[in-house]
Amino acid sequence: MESSARPRILLVEDDPTIREMTQLALQRDGFDVDTADDGATGLSAFRSQPPDLVLLDVMLPGVDGVSVCRTIREGSVVPIVMLTARTDPIDVVLGLEAGADDYVTKPFEPSILAARLRAVLRRVARHDASPVLRIRELVIDRDGMEVQVAGEPVSLTPTEYRLLIELAEHPGVVCSRERLLEDVWGYIWAGDTRLVDMHVRRLRAKIGADMIETVRGAGYKLVKG
Repeated sequence: MESSARPRILLVEDDPTIREMTQLALQRDGFDVDTADDGATGLSAFRSQPPDLVLLDVMLPGVDGVSVCRTIREGSVVPIVMLTARTDPIDVVLGLEAGADDYVTKPFEPSILAARLRAVLRRVARHDASPVLRIRELVIDRDGMEVQVAGEPVSLTPTEYRLLIELAEHPGVVCSRERLLEDVWGYIWAGDTRLVDMHVRRLRAKIGADMIETVRGAGYKLVKG
């Protein structure tokens, strides 16, 4: 494989052992990996050469990972995967609310991490040539991957866009959290439904809270009218 075709990852991790082991493992799995050991250095590296994906530890000295994620999200839709300790579920919530697309808990198997990153990159690269979708004041141009509400453009992250497409393809139909995890994130095993809930919350803030209805005990549906 040509080096230009290798996905480039920015790994921001302060633990030198984890950073080196993860970098070497991902390089063996076909990624080019740049590293940073704190949040400020990570932001500088991101701005100087934006990567294909950011792999970001939550607990960083100085500027923490959640703040780094939030800062990146202010100007970029690059996929962000958070690294979080298994014992700190609040870190997951904070990372997702800040705009992360997914998370991986420590300790992790390098091969599983690589597979998760490839899945995220595949989903981002997927293009759909279907026609324009129109639901009330919501217009989705899937050729151009553009979304408008009442004629105004809406900026969505790749994950938010995929979630919206999944709901918009089945307006008025309840989509369970488990189904959304499988169709949007590619999880074919039991995953953490907070991924769905946090992204629905962010999506509502962008397209209108009344567009997505919560069906208690069942899931979510896009309101047709």
